[in-house]
Amino acid sequence: MPKKIREELAGPRVVLTIGFEECIFGFTEKTWETVTLPELSRPLFSDKQGRDLRRKMCSEAILIELDSQGRFIIPEPMSEFAGINQKVIIIGAGDHFEIWSKDKWEEYRAEIS
Repeated sequence: MPKKIREELAGPRVVLTIGFEECIFGFTEKTWETVTLPELSRPLFSDKQGRDLRRKMCSEAILIELDSQGRFIIPEPMSEFAGINQKVIIIGAGDHFEIWSKDKWEEYRAEIS
């Protein structure tokens, strides 16, 4: 984990979940609670879109412990989803960070430029 992002985390744990593009989202525990609250507030029984989004966000979420140097192991299903093999890019994205395969990030970045 880059030092700049580690300092922003201010704690030894992060929540990881799969992203909407082929990446992994990372949040502090507090930010995770904040960003999921609106989705969890949607009506469970009458809002199919809300249920679908809730499942996507929460079913893959996992609490990860960082070691003293900010290292952690990305769970296998997440690394497969994101196409991560060897080279990884971690970017800051406002209220969260994202973990990308270096190749996929470069493709995505070119696409949005």
